Amino acid sequence: MPSLQMFVVLLVCCSLALVAAKPPHIVFILADDYGYHDIGYHGTVIKTPTLDSLAAQGTKLENYYVQPICSPTRSQLMTGRYQIHTGLQHFVIVADQENCVPVSEVMLPQKLKEQNYSTHLVGKWHLGFYKKECLPQNRGFDTAFGYLSGCGDYWTHHRAGPMPSFPTADHWLGLDFMDNERPAWEYVGNYSAFVFRDRANKIIREHDASKPMFLYLALQSVHNPLQVPEQYITPYQFIANANRRTHAGMIACMDEIIGQVVDQLKASKLWDDTILIFSTDNGGIAAGINWPLRGEKNTLWEGGMRGNGFISGGALPASVRGTVSRQLMHVSDWFPTLVQGVAGGNLEGLSLDGYNQWQTIQGKQVNQRKEILHNIDPLISANSRIMMDEESEMPLQPIFSNNMQMPSTYNTSMRAALRVGDWKILTGNPGIGMYHTPPEANIRAIVPLEKPNQKIWLFNITADPYEKNDLSDAHPEIVDMMIGKLKAYYNTSVPVRFPDPSPESNPALHLGIWGPWVN
Repeated sequence: MPSLQMFVVLLVCCSLALVAAKPPHIVFILADDYGYHDIGYHGTVIKTPTLDSLAAQGTKLENYYVQPICSPTRSQLMTGRYQIHTGLQHFVIVADQENCVPVSEVMLPQKLKEQNYSTHLVGKWHLGFYKKECLPQNRGFDTAFGYLSGCGDYWTHHRAGPMPSFPTADHWLGLDFMDNERPAWEYVGNYSAFVFRDRANKIIREHDASKPMFLYLALQSVHNPLQVPEQYITPYQFIANANRRTHAGMIACMDEIIGQVVDQLKASKLWDDTILIFSTDNGGIAAGINWPLRGEKNTLWEGGMRGNGFISGGALPASVRGTVSRQLMHVSDWFPTLVQGVAGGNLEGLSLDGYNQWQTIQGKQVNQRKEILHNIDPLISANSRIMMDEESEMPLQPIFSNNMQMPSTYNTSMRAALRVGDWKILTGNPGIGMYHTPPEANIRAIVPLEKPNQKIWLFNITADPYEKNDLSDAHPEIVDMMIGKLKAYYNTSVPVRFPDPSPESNPALHLGIWGPWVN
């Protein structure tokens, strides 16, 4: 009998050990074009009670950087590698290009599956889809639901040609909404935020709690076009600017549906075993506000890249709840942080630019990240033509790389930015460097002064986070050091891949659907 009792005790202990060893669920919520100013705890008049509460219960990341535009941020989240190392240095992956994150790259869900995670994408992909190998369900996701390109109509889920500057822009119209590989026509007429909420909640309800879950909820909100049900706009009638008023409603709606996803996690008894991350993919533009930061989406100023972000969830260690982290962190850090730090996986054989920040966030380890390469784009130079179109949201004209020869060495005419410690250097054409104030705040912004034909700026970002005082003339030794680092980074870069539009992508050739067109 004693031996039987001992066996039972050992069996229970082993079972408890197995349960304890299971890594937590991971829910990663990525907002689209969400301005730095436009979250409640950064002072906006727009109400975001869900996000404010989650951030207050977790760790706010107040020295956190993303990329200036969609695909580069998403690619670095999914691979842990700078875009100079994946060929995505220039602009975004456009719908009609034969382009995607190289299939040789190992993606985040693939590594999490090694730790027995079930993996789900709900929302926006925007990492290429010209061939089936590029689709999310072939890059580690068990299920993928949403749209493959960068934008579309919130209600019809159709999109036209890639962008207004393309000759095909007004002609190619097709459905961009897939349930795995099936065109999801039945959602036409349903607002995307609600559709994505419902699918996320279905996944949560049906999940086997004994297995860890990775849910990547990549929302369409709050990217253009400015569309939201009227009831979300009504509380903001005091905002005189119509676009800003609608944008406020879009943010309020996004905040509400995130709260409903959290409610489902709690109802399904998964919340206490969940790490939740919230991040924007880049700064706001047009109706989105990054005040008091300088610049906007698709610029290398702080307003384009310094992101709203926090970690929350019931599985977050108690010691870091209700805290603010000012440790330097970059979107590429999520890959090793989640794979190794949270899920307990290994990173052997991977060449990463990101760092495992899990112990740093908890105050148990000195931050390994000392610098961030924001980007080097050799196709945009100091004299590149500035274009601004609020419909396309494109402050810089993209350049196709099919016939472009990359310079053999870095030079300061290239569009680039680098952060090293307190210092940040920008070169070439960083993009529109204006300050955009909230229309409802009645604040008059200063107009930055720049030297004629300027192509180098230097700021102490710690002392001057709003990039008002250019110190490039005062500290030539720092400029030289930073340029030396940019040259070294450039020497490790792979060729830019930004191919010409492919006529074969036209949805009219594929039953009115945006989807893979290369066999």
